[in-house]
Amino acid sequence: MIDLRGATKTYDDGPPALAGVTLSVAAGECVAVLGHSGSGKSTLLNLVAGLDRPSSGTVTVNGTRVDQLGEAGSAKYRRASVGMIFQFFNLLDDLTVLDNVMVPAQLAGMGKGEVKRRATELLASLGIDRHAKAYPQRLSGGQRQRVAVARALMNRPALLLADEPTGALDSRSAEDVRELLLDLNAEGQTILLVTHDTHLAANTARRTIELVDGAVARDVVDTLSGATSTSSAGASR
Repeated sequence: MIDLRGATKTYDDGPPALAGVTLSVAAGECVAVLGHSGSGKSTLLNLVAGLDRPSSGTVTVNGTRVDQLGEAGSAKYRRASVGMIFQFFNLLDDLTVLDNVMVPAQLAGMGKGEVKRRATELLASLGIDRHAKAYPQRLSGGQRQRVAVARALMNRPALLLADEPTGALDSRSAEDVRELLLDLNAEGQTILLVTHDTHLAANTARRTIELVDGAVARDVVDTLSGATSTSSAGASR
């Protein structure tokens, strides 16, 4: 699903934000990327999302060479293949919950009736259909994040990217979102989770990648019998 080969990203004359990262994520995996501020987590996410290009190396997602896409191609790729969940929800306060969820499908040109049916089904499956006509600012943080998840899933993306999805939530809401991510992954959704929260990573993903100074310092897969680990800047699976 995700394949990075020697991906490096530098800005101006500073040290690389991402330094020759090579890693693969299989379809159906839930992988957590850990690291301190400045470790390269956000840069990695931006490269996979097509929001930025590597200075060198390649980024392939679901068969698409994302690093070779232009601006229009990147936007089309995100609409068709990627769902994104953000720390601060990024919902539109002047739109209702239902309208927020429908936006990605409307941008993709889906028919009006199909858009509404799909959005209504997602809200029901996430337990927030009773808030369909409400505005985001009237909801709790956990409810708003569920709306954001519904929006991210609207176009049936092959890949779900979660950037600190519980960072702005209280512990109870964070646990709800964690369980939601587990359920989605159990249904086959591929998830790349970027977080500094070791508890969230350990209890959501079976595989954890740690970035240090833009390089992969640790790649651990939990199995029924324990964990297997590879410590290398070129770790891959």
